[in-house]
Amino acid sequence: MSDRPEIANSVQTGNFKTNYHDYGTGDPVVLIHGSGPGVSSWANWSRVMPKLSARRRVLAPDMLGFGYTERPADIKFSMDIWTRQVVDFLDAMELEKVDVVGNSFGGAMALSLAINHPDRVRKAVLMGSMGVKFPITYGLDTVWGYKPTPDNMYELLNLFVYNKALATKELAQIRYDASIQPGFQESFSAMFPEPRQQAVEAMAKYEDKIPNIKKPVLIVHGRDDRVIPLEASYKIFSLLDDAQLHIFGRCGHWTQIEHTDKFVTLVDNFLEEV
Repeated sequence: MSDRPEIANSVQTGNFKTNYHDYGTGDPVVLIHGSGPGVSSWANWSRVMPKLSARRRVLAPDMLGFGYTERPADIKFSMDIWTRQVVDFLDAMELEKVDVVGNSFGGAMALSLAINHPDRVRKAVLMGSMGVKFPITYGLDTVWGYKPTPDNMYELLNLFVYNKALATKELAQIRYDASIQPGFQESFSAMFPEPRQQAVEAMAKYEDKIPNIKKPVLIVHGRDDRVIPLEASYKIFSLLDDAQLHIFGRCGHWTQIEHTDKFVTLVDNFLEEV
């Protein structure tokens, strides 16, 4: 492992280069991270990638405006821009069809990909997913309104998890340091200006088209999630034709961190089903 494991491979996607991780061999699955401050694909998926790649190829890009993907000047962030990045990434990696796993913000991207490019998606997994309208929670408003200090980051970690032992001061310092890398906070602030309810609505741009998705979808949510309400997953579940819903008790917004092994087993089994 390098001193900066979050910086991995780089590939041209449109007019910028995307930083991404690539583990294992076999049928491809793309992991799309959430939208917390200082987030990267490594921060979201480092526990999952080595385990999930035992039976398949796992790819995890840093989405535009996050992590260590290039940030073109004067970019206007939108669902369509991010969806285009995913399609460009698949093209650059010569992947015709993939399974896709999306966390929170990434869940909205997975839905958008399945709606707008159904030929590129085999199955989808949504974890604590956005993509439908709901009144913004205190947790999400706090996450998107983050101002960089170690104490503020520590507060966010406590919002993300049910098990407070995972929200250590040491982890808060690491995530704070990531959030103040050059260009990180500037792009983050530009994505979610007040009133932040409008960003929830923007993430739900394709809500009325969710029933058009005919691919198998697994929905995963933490019962105790204080960032994205459990009701959002119930709503997505009600709109889908071929869907499963799994709810973890004693779990906040980070299912993949609080219940890594169970989450990987659940996803593995779903992707293996014929």
